[in-house]
Amino acid sequence: MSILEVKNLSVNYAGSNGKNTLALSNVDLIMQPGDFVVALGASGCGKTTLLSCIAGFMQPSEGSISIDGKLVHGPGAERGVVFQKHALMPWLSVVENVEFSLRMRGMGKAERRAIAMDKLKLVELEKYADSPIYQISGGMQQRAGVARALASDPAVMLMDEPLGALDALTRAHIQDLIVDLWWQTQKMFFFITHSVEEALFLATELIVMTPSPGRIAHRFKLDFSKQFVECRDSRAVKSSAAFIEMRETVLSLIHDAPGTHHG
Repeated sequence: MSILEVKNLSVNYAGSNGKNTLALSNVDLIMQPGDFVVALGASGCGKTTLLSCIAGFMQPSEGSISIDGKLVHGPGAERGVVFQKHALMPWLSVVENVEFSLRMRGMGKAERRAIAMDKLKLVELEKYADSPIYQISGGMQQRAGVARALASDPAVMLMDEPLGALDALTRAHIQDLIVDLWWQTQKMFFFITHSVEEALFLATELIVMTPSPGRIAHRFKLDFSKQFVECRDSRAVKSSAAFIEMRETVLSLIHDAPGTHHG
């Protein structure tokens, strides 16, 4: 069983003025298959820095990140990354984008096409497999990005505000889809968002971070995503008394966090 462990993680940035900025301080996190951890907090709380360290794009100043006891020193196939900007290649079709990393690894055409089509089915895009990327909508492009990250069968899905640029209706639909993906695959998900409602709906564990330096100030175990899997009605889940009460609790924590600037 895969375990992701973040131990005593700190990240220092050297500023242009010669002063160091402590972006993250003493962050501890353990994830196992089926965990959906969502990081929430005001801008500057180090959410993206934490994701970048887990992805292997950035080295911590102190502490360590390991998967199955092996230290993370750089990017790896066991971690799939989805960004807010999908970073798909416009000259390739939808299916060619999804199978791109498999092609780079030298996998044969029939095998990689079968895997890519399977992942497109998971994100409800199989009918658009041969469409050029630039012809499909923003929501579809983001789903193609998710399918591409899933194609390598990573143990961990890292998602940095992947739904931030979408309209409200598309965003709600893809939230439902992500919960279904998590439930079907039982992978570890680490997800960043600025939306409290989105965080509560997706997370099995919500971490609320404080800015300057970024620390995990609060942790909540949640089961709203499981409620959705059972009832299939996300609006009913989001309008429940328990959901609204938790939303107000979390909003007040973020609003009152020390170092938070209210513009």
